[in-house]
Amino acid sequence: MAWLDAVDGYCERLTPGYWAEPVNAVTNIAFLAAAALVWRRTAGVPLARAMALLLAAIGVGSYLFHTHANRVTGLMDVTPILVFILLYIFAASRDFLGMTPWQAGIATAAFLPYAAATVPLWSMIPGLGSSAGYAPVPVLILAYAWLLRRRAPRTARGLAAGAGLLGLSLLFRTLDGPLCAVWPLGTHFLWHLLNAVMLGWMINVYVRHRAGRA
Repeated sequence: MAWLDAVDGYCERLTPGYWAEPVNAVTNIAFLAAAALVWRRTAGVPLARAMALLLAAIGVGSYLFHTHANRVTGLMDVTPILVFILLYIFAASRDFLGMTPWQAGIATAAFLPYAAATVPLWSMIPGLGSSAGYAPVPVLILAYAWLLRRRAPRTARGLAAGAGLLGLSLLFRTLDGPLCAVWPLGTHFLWHLLNAVMLGWMINVYVRHRAGRA
């Protein structure tokens, strides 16, 4: 398949047209709204500011993919998500767990082999499909929550809530195809809405921890 050939990965899309996924496209405004809401709270916290910018970029990339659906815009969709994950791991390792910057960098780099090793295992679950690529993330968030359960219980609870939100959003992402015959609109738009809430929440958890409210 060529990079600019149209792709059809979601229930709502029936044609290769620009507005073939209107709900999936428009609900990306939730990412922009979430980024705007957390922007003021991230003042003075550079990594959190970068997360807010990435949150907005996720909305833009996803919008482009759900309008110009091809492999190029697909990369524009997933790249900001990956960068956000890596940045959050670095921030959480350094500021939640007290690692030095180089230790946090190693922990961040370790995500790639961790994902490469576990995604094939998640892919073995019937019906999970492409959502398997995201499945290692809530597990990792829960691992950080467990490590912080005594030293920073409020942060740990916040991370656990974020993992729960991500798990729910992944459920709706996964159900988009299986429910298509009975719900032609699909459920992928709920992945957008819940993910926007979850990512904004995760930024707030980080900012709150940095402010000493752990």
